[in-house]
Amino acid sequence: MPLVQEEGSVALPSHPEEIKSTFEMRVGKNITLQASARITPAGVISTGVALAAMMFAAGYLVSSLRGSRR
Repeated sequence: MPLVQEEGSVALPSHPEEIKSTFEMRVGKNITLQASARITPAGVISTGVALAAMMFAAGYLVSSLRGSRR
């Protein structure tokens, strides 16, 4: 199977409901911090569900530790 290489960089179309954010912070004369992030509404919901599941598990572990000390 031959390998096909594309010439040039092709920009992929972004999601129509994509949320973008950029951040730049300058510290002194020589230090600049830059960051950017992209997320879709489905990603926000998935992150919320994952955090809720972790908090539920942590709460269960804490309550089971309290119960075993009695």
